[in-house]
Amino acid sequence: MIQRRRVLIIGPSLRFLGGQAVQAMRLRDALTADAVVDVSYLVVDPMLPGPFQVLQRIPILRTVVTSLLYAWSLLLNVWKYDVLHVFSASYWSFLLAPTPAILIGRLFGRRVLLNYHSGEADDHLTRWGWHAKPILRMAHAVVVPTDYLVQVFARHGLGAIAVPNHVVTGPQLGERRRRPIPRFFSNRNFETHYNVSAIIDAFAVVRKMLPEAELVVTGGGSQRSALDAKVHDLGLEGVCRFTGPVPPSDMQQLYADADIYVNASLIDNMPLSILEAYSVGIPVITSDAGGIPWIATDRVTALVVPANDVDALASAMSEAVAQYDEALRRAAAAHQYVDQTFSWAAVRSKWQRLYGAP
Repeated sequence: MIQRRRVLIIGPSLRFLGGQAVQAMRLRDALTADAVVDVSYLVVDPMLPGPFQVLQRIPILRTVVTSLLYAWSLLLNVWKYDVLHVFSASYWSFLLAPTPAILIGRLFGRRVLLNYHSGEADDHLTRWGWHAKPILRMAHAVVVPTDYLVQVFARHGLGAIAVPNHVVTGPQLGERRRRPIPRFFSNRNFETHYNVSAIIDAFAVVRKMLPEAELVVTGGGSQRSALDAKVHDLGLEGVCRFTGPVPPSDMQQLYADADIYVNASLIDNMPLSILEAYSVGIPVITSDAGGIPWIATDRVTALVVPANDVDALASAMSEAVAQYDEALRRAAAAHQYVDQTFSWAAVRSKWQRLYGAP
């Protein structure tokens, strides 16, 4: 009897909701259901037990004790597995999370896949390349979600393999939306490069023409206070609603309740939220930042506008409402595209080959 390959996925926990954590957990669940490999998950941000958790509330000390606990958990567990599938962001996160996993994985002679997800790759490799590139070359394979990042890595002399993110696809919901409210929806964390502020500015413009319009904003982050102040200054209380961070299990209902999904990021790779909107047939409006043009074609699967252009964003939002039948046509094309390209059935074999599984 041939023993199944043992795969350890190493990634962030869902305590701090983000696309990378959602994608890592989704991959674990899909592999578990398939039972082609034996899979486990090790978090890069473990919690200390009981009363010792107070140490993780103190800046700097939190980083030190969490990193030590993470390194110890790697030493205890890595030897049990054939393949380490290491999720990676950039900058300090790259140094603190994937770097120890790669080094310890190589120490134990295990196959290491580095799954890099950051849209900030070019800047990271330009400014931090002196230490990032040697670490990346230690991985047996660098895997990225888009051909956009394959090109970025190639410019820095590094090889990479594209395996798309995957989403759970289902029936298209667009048929229920022939007469939108309209309710716009944003699902990005509140950090500067995701530019949620521009969505609120554009929504304020749209409200002057469509006073019944609503905006639902999901997420959390360092810009929350500034966004609250903007909503107050623009007089949008009551029509712009913040939900706070929402666990993946509850996101489906928010997408189902929305009429149009809006993204305005300035730096990006492959936003999972856009693919999720595609998967339920919601019309999408997005900026053209980073790798987004690799998954969003203007007037085919979405309305795509220049990054950091509030006027263009507002115009696209108004157009999507005024020509909603056309928006639903694009949404249907996007639904078909995501089902063919980003479903688990479409990416399963690519991961199996990288793991060396039958």
